[in-house]
Amino acid sequence: MNQQQLKEAVAAAAIERVKPAILDGEIIGIGTGSTANCFIDQLAALKDDIKATVASSEASAQRLRSHGIEVIELNSCGQIAVYVDGADESNQRLELIKGGGAALTREKIVAAASKQFICIADESKLVDQLGAFPLPIEVIPMARSYVARELLKMGGNPVYREGVVTDNGNVIIDLYDFMIATPQKTEETINGITGVVTNGLFALRPADVLLLGTADGVKTLQRED
Repeated sequence: MNQQQLKEAVAAAAIERVKPAILDGEIIGIGTGSTANCFIDQLAALKDDIKATVASSEASAQRLRSHGIEVIELNSCGQIAVYVDGADESNQRLELIKGGGAALTREKIVAAASKQFICIADESKLVDQLGAFPLPIEVIPMARSYVARELLKMGGNPVYREGVVTDNGNVIIDLYDFMIATPQKTEETINGITGVVTNGLFALRPADVLLLGTADGVKTLQRED
């Protein structure tokens, strides 16, 4: 199976997991990125049963609406039953790096507001240690240079992602050459830098379930408390 087929397979597995919540009239959170897009496209078959969704980006909201699926603001609903999104990396503890598509802040908000977070990814995303994928950090524009200097002190190589503006009007710094031994502590430390909105580590609120597309089928990893 090629990578696209693996994405389609994990999206189908996620549909089966969220179908009971949809039929119970629950609101579903939807992520951003190529794997999330596969999930959205397959979700269209259930559009008549879906009460509403909350999207983590304008791009995902547009894709949902194009299928006739209602999208509402998070402020208009209570707790979300389940959130489905992809990842750029995951370790065995289901701590993630996300934000390759620059939607990390809204993704983190929707994940925090959800009872369950299901991550869908192909097997190439599962790693022993996070950090081979550059860590995205959303930054207030006027703080870009200051934040970059602080990140240099931490031992990484910060690179401004030119030409990218987030849905929140901010910029992205990608932190290269920065392997992450303690994801929760690192998430807190970087978020403590003045001017940082948030970073792409999902360690304080990791995934609850990881559906991993492999050549041998979809494997399920559960987070251990």
